[in-house]
Order: sequence, then structure tokens, then C-alpha cells
Amino acid sequence: MIAQPSRSAGRRHMRELDRAESLRLLATVSLGRIVFTRHALPAVRPVNHLVDGEDIIIRIHEGGALASLAEPAEAPGVVVAYEADVIDPDTHLGWSVVVTGYAYPVADADDADRYAGLLPPWVGPATTGALRIRPDLVTGFRLEAQAPRPAQSV
Repeated sequence: MIAQPSRSAGRRHMRELDRAESLRLLATVSLGRIVFTRHALPAVRPVNHLVDGEDIIIRIHEGGALASLAEPAEAPGVVVAYEADVIDPDTHLGWSVVVTGYAYPVADADDADRYAGLLPPWVGPATTGALRIRPDLVTGFRLEAQAPRPAQSV
């Protein structure tokens, strides 16, 4: 059976979000998707995160797909994108934010310990490090209900 699109939300419009609102919304959720390059191809992984100032912090597993992003050879950082959203499946209202920037390993031991306490892994094995994504470009939009047009008198 093919799902039929919901018509319950009526008309919608898309409103662009500024950087501050986009990052504020990103901080309200704990799950997003990181987009990176693996074997010269785009790869996407769902990960949990936290927002620290403007930086997005994610934990990584030793030997996992994201571990290569933390290798010292990548000292200048690796370009990644990070996306999170909350879109209601029935009304199709909500928001989406995309951050593009550089991912760096969290090298400071105190920061790494603090993030370990704040960002527990959702699945095993235990995480062994963390990445800090420094945003260069932050874009977002909100899908909102459009007010009905007033009836025109004749």
C-alpha cells in the first residue's frame, strides 16, 4: 500500500533562518547526520551530538567510519556537513539546519572528559574520542503554516 500525502497542514511556506536561530534549534535535538568523505565517496552517518557555543561535538568509535576524521594527518581539519531536523510527518511542518565546516579531533583532555560525560554513546562499543565541527556556513529553514487568505468580497 502506498502512503498518501497528508493534507492536514494546508498551505505552507518556507522561512529562512539566521545563523543564531539555526544553531539554537540544532541545540534542542540530540540526533543528526554527519556527511563526510570515505574512500573518495560521500558517506552519511547518524550520530548524537551536543552544541558547545557554536561548535557541534560528536563522539567517535576507534576503528569506526568516522575515526579517520580524527587522524593527525588531517591537521587542518576535514570538511564535513552536519544536518539535523524536526519535521512532523503528518503536517510536514518543522525545521531543518545544515552546518558546513571543518571537523577537528578534540585534543584537550579536560574537554574530551567533559564531552564523554555529556554525550554518552547510543550503541556499543564505547566511544574513544570526540570531534569538534567548527561551522563556517550555517543554513536553516522553517516550514510554517501559511495563514489562509481572506475571502474576497465582490
